[in-house]
Amino acid sequence: MPQKILGVKSFPVMLKNINRVHLMGIGGAGMSALAVLLKDNGLQVSGCDLKSPHYDLGSIPVEIPHSQNHIGKFKPEALILSSAVSRDNPEVIYAAQNGVKILSRAQALSYMFNQSEGIGIAGTHGKTTTSSMTGLIFLKAGMNPTVYVGANVPDIGANAVSGSGRQFIAELDESDGTFELFTPQAAVITNADWDHVDHYPTREAVIEAFVRFADGRKEGGTLILCGEDDGASKVFDMCSKTRGEILRYGFGKSYDWGAYDITKNHGGGISCRVSHHGRELGTLTLSVSGEHNILNALAAVSAAEIFGIDFGTSSEILRGFHGSERRMQVKGTTSDNILVMDDYAHHPSEIRATLEAVKGIYPERRLVVVYQPHRFTRTAIFAGDIARSLSLADKAYILPVYSAGEKEAPHSSSEEVIRMSAGKIKAVNFDDADLLLKAEMRPGDLLLTMGAGDVYRTGEKFLTEN
Repeated sequence: MPQKILGVKSFPVMLKNINRVHLMGIGGAGMSALAVLLKDNGLQVSGCDLKSPHYDLGSIPVEIPHSQNHIGKFKPEALILSSAVSRDNPEVIYAAQNGVKILSRAQALSYMFNQSEGIGIAGTHGKTTTSSMTGLIFLKAGMNPTVYVGANVPDIGANAVSGSGRQFIAELDESDGTFELFTPQAAVITNADWDHVDHYPTREAVIEAFVRFADGRKEGGTLILCGEDDGASKVFDMCSKTRGEILRYGFGKSYDWGAYDITKNHGGGISCRVSHHGRELGTLTLSVSGEHNILNALAAVSAAEIFGIDFGTSSEILRGFHGSERRMQVKGTTSDNILVMDDYAHHPSEIRATLEAVKGIYPERRLVVVYQPHRFTRTAIFAGDIARSLSLADKAYILPVYSAGEKEAPHSSSEEVIRMSAGKIKAVNFDDADLLLKAEMRPGDLLLTMGAGDVYRTGEKFLTEN
């Protein structure tokens, strides 16, 4: 039987004496980034996945698909698993039977992170963009950090960077509770919304996990919280006030870091004035749009200031930030001026924020959305909220649920979202999407694909064929 990875903080990770590791699910954003960092730290790294990786892994050997033969071929001392890999996978079982350590991605990552001055960025939404912004600031400011992000960051040129500096900036995943393994010097919480209902049965369970994360930072470490989020505000109320400094950011001058006089720039982007402890610092101008990105930027400049990077430097660097892959990403424009964009949003709060931002940038364009729900559990709980968020679009279509390995349950399908929308959202599948969009789209429209699965393929194909 495979080794059982017990509850959070119960399994000591010992990579110090390990030279060879094999990563199952290496093609994913988080796993590919981890593979690069492990290789740059001198380990022999191999991996496998069900299909070819989307990310550049350089010389790391990758096998397709999973197979227990990899254990004999690469002779790993540790097998590191993506959260998408089942513990009863034959390759995992065979590895455990042959004395190979079985580790989760978070256990391996936290082993490196906890030895540094870690900046751990967590939250139900916005953590990828906030991590990307923070990483870019530290890199451009010459701090030479290690950076780990769950998406490609065009301005950085990768989703992971190995640096020789003291700081390790990492996007931390709350979905399975393993973000509690990390002990940051600076802990950032962008928000604490209810999601990942397969792991958190109630909203209260989410808040409690974020409180443990906040209180798990290093003694004397700083906690940075978004004051505009109800969940993060509950974390503030419940967390320890003696462990270290707590900073809050939000709109207005009452926060430790505040944004005000917000201006949405013509053609995209957004600007604001920024204050620190009530003192005006200057203007922050972003190329990316949406008031949620103002909040993300405040978190990033707050973290940077703790480590000696002043606001003037941070704001100038963020002026050149162009966003992360699959975050309001412009994919291209067709010959008849149909703009195609893609976004990772899959939770109703994310969907609403993205649609509001896109409509603000392109008010003259009719907005057509193709949305792919992510996980049956999330779809069942949030069907009504998803329907209400999608109603912001002029026209919305919904693909079948991207299961992420889950089994369908009652009221967990795309049809439930359609029912909740009173028929305003229409069903579509990948096979029919091309013909439907050719008939639906008009010159000057905006086609936005949304979801955490492979919905982006629909927009890319539409671009290619038009």
